[in-house]
Amino acid sequence: MTCCLSRWMTAAVLWIAQTSLAHAETLAETVEQWGLLGSWAVDCAVSPDRDKGALLTYEIRKDGRVMYRRNFGDAKDENEVVSATVNAEGVLNLMVFFPSLHQTREFGVILTKDGGLRAIYNRGEGGEYTIRDGKYVKTGAPTLPQQRCD
Repeated sequence: MTCCLSRWMTAAVLWIAQTSLAHAETLAETVEQWGLLGSWAVDCAVSPDRDKGALLTYEIRKDGRVMYRRNFGDAKDENEVVSATVNAEGVLNLMVFFPSLHQTREFGVILTKDGGLRAIYNRGEGGEYTIRDGKYVKTGAPTLPQQRCD
């Protein structure tokens, strides 16, 4: 009896694992289905500027990689999104590798009721937060929602 039960449990665990893997989305599918793709800014009418707001763009390359481009007006960079998951509250958790910073940063964003994008947290590899609970750590000011610019 114990042997038979053990075999059934092993078979059930393997079936669940295979089913979960079969339904796993790719990184590109996750960001596309969530609604992240495109360009975002606090004010799309304002030219990108380090002090007035950057233009942030998420795109899927032909090779399937998801890229995150930042345009600050006087400076631009391009960074690869290496991970994207959605939690139970609908927060999209992203990990992005920044070659210029020599680090991977993790941040979470939500879609607002009016279709905007708002940062909930942003932290570096060492766990230091620049944004926590939707507020900038240095000032305590809430993050502003970004609107889709395309």
